[in-house]
Amino acid sequence: MRLAFPIMLGMLSQSVLNLIDAALVGHLGQEALAGVGIGGYAMFMMTALVFGLSSSVQSQTAHASGAEKACTAQPLRAGLMIGLAIGLPLSCLAWWQTPALIQLMAPSDAVTQIALEYFRWRVVALTVIALTLCLRGYWNGLQQTHLYLRIIVFVHVVNVALSAALIYGIGGLPALGVNGAAIGTTLSLLLGLFIWAVITWRQSPPLTRLLPSWHGVKVTLKLALPHSLQQLWFAAGYVVLFWLLGQLGTSSVAVGHVLVNLSLLLILPGVGVGVAAMSLVGEALGRDDQQAAHRWGIDALSVAGMLLTVLALPMLVMPEPILSIFFTDESLVQLGRLPLQITGLMIVLDAAALVLAQALMGAGAQRTVMLLTLGMQWLLFLPLAWWVGIWLGYGLVGVWLTQLFYRLLNSSSFLWVWQRRRWLAHGFKIDASK
Repeated sequence: MRLAFPIMLGMLSQSVLNLIDAALVGHLGQEALAGVGIGGYAMFMMTALVFGLSSSVQSQTAHASGAEKACTAQPLRAGLMIGLAIGLPLSCLAWWQTPALIQLMAPSDAVTQIALEYFRWRVVALTVIALTLCLRGYWNGLQQTHLYLRIIVFVHVVNVALSAALIYGIGGLPALGVNGAAIGTTLSLLLGLFIWAVITWRQSPPLTRLLPSWHGVKVTLKLALPHSLQQLWFAAGYVVLFWLLGQLGTSSVAVGHVLVNLSLLLILPGVGVGVAAMSLVGEALGRDDQQAAHRWGIDALSVAGMLLTVLALPMLVMPEPILSIFFTDESLVQLGRLPLQITGLMIVLDAAALVLAQALMGAGAQRTVMLLTLGMQWLLFLPLAWWVGIWLGYGLVGVWLTQLFYRLLNSSSFLWVWQRRRWLAHGFKIDASK
């Protein structure tokens, strides 16, 4: 809990920020809300391409720390170089090619235009995100998780203030509507990177001056690539999900956007516990204590299961008041009522997948996590969601019931993999002495 609590609060603040953005933009109309949802998930896909840098740097840093290697900064140096090398080209490519992707998800031309403008203001910060992920992974790997909490909360407060001011033209600023939310987020991310860089420079100045070894770059890429591919295709699954909802109409897209953000509000504490377990598992394996590594995963799962159960209760017992925060249209509230209750059950069942996926990455088993996650999502959930929701005509409720079944099976599979302990053979070697 000492390691997980700051991460949990930081991740909760991220999800709360998404919900605040949804509430702010929701007053501009359902087309604006749908556009921000689609643009946001297009950005999620781009972020997925660099997301693996965080777990790669963190797991290597924790392993080196447990093994008492002379230098734990090698993974960070490699991650920063990789982030710089791929961030800018990806931003330019996304700016150019995104219209085709967004048109696949949007139910109307008006929503397409809103989503496109929102995304383009966001994607300019992709390199900033890549570098921030590396710095965050480094300090989390050293079990300094309090830094993550302090920085992200401050950045989010700035983000909310900037976004509100730019959306509605507060304090003499121009009223930019949806674009104001995107610009506020981009500026706050830049501020966050600056803070991370200053702290790292002051506390570990040598790592800012030394280039990484070629071995360090190869190991970092080897661990980052499966996780990034997993995140990319996982995000692409959400693109397909929103395409399915688009077949049901703009109302389903708007409600689905809120439901997904609400689910992220609840599952991210579980992910936070898993991120802490990643460091603990990696450190235990660095000490060559396999029994402790296995036990950390089970203990973390127990903590996450209790937390997620408590957090899911409001969704189950008071769905209408929660949905009324985001929708003034009573028909949208009624459309989302049962799916929201299903979401509450879903996040409880998802505990094992949330925690043990991160713990497995702490052991260097990123490829196992990728194959299991993507296999369940693309071979099971998405085909079933189309069949039940579209073909059989059960709509939004059918899609969410299918998702409930998928989450249950996914978590059961991760628990089975963890208990078999074959992941103990996935260890990696870190040249942290150079």
